[in-house]
Amino acid sequence: MMETNVNSTSQLKSSSFRLRSPSLNSVRLRRIFDLFDTNHDELITVDELSRALILLGLDTNMNELDSMINTFIQPGNTGLTFDDFQALHKEIDDLFFRLDDNDDLGNQDEDNDEVNGDKQEEADLTEAFKVFDEDGDGYISATELQTVLVKLGFAEGNEIGRVERMISSVDRNHDGRVDFTEFKDMMRNVIVLK
Repeated sequence: MMETNVNSTSQLKSSSFRLRSPSLNSVRLRRIFDLFDTNHDELITVDELSRALILLGLDTNMNELDSMINTFIQPGNTGLTFDDFQALHKEIDDLFFRLDDNDDLGNQDEDNDEVNGDKQEEADLTEAFKVFDEDGDGYISATELQTVLVKLGFAEGNEIGRVERMISSVDRNHDGRVDFTEFKDMMRNVIVLK
């Protein structure tokens, strides 16, 4: 297992989708875990995780996924427990969002980090927006939001009225759709900021 140095002076600024509060992060992870655990046996198998990633439109190499996930599954289990899932999340988080002492970025000044963090946040939000904007027209319609919610297994996706209310709650110009600016504002309000 990879060992990382979590020295606060060598950390990158957080990605926009990472919550700043460990307890909120745990709640969010639990909800994701429960969504992936389709048979509700408190374990996420490689097959369940693969199906979830495919539903999200993410290509997965089963051999690589199997290899990575199996390193976190405890002996005697057939899948990831919630604790294993948290350990996997932490490992991925450390790998992609933290610097260790061997990285050569320690000399960047704080202003440069902030600019890079803003660019990364914008890129992350653009990618997230594209997940919902299925037809690529630059707007998220109620139908598109409903499709994604259903794919993710959220009960809210079963009723178009609820989905329309979700859209109207962030639709500032009242055109019945969410544009990228409205989406960014909504995401920034949902995310616990520094």
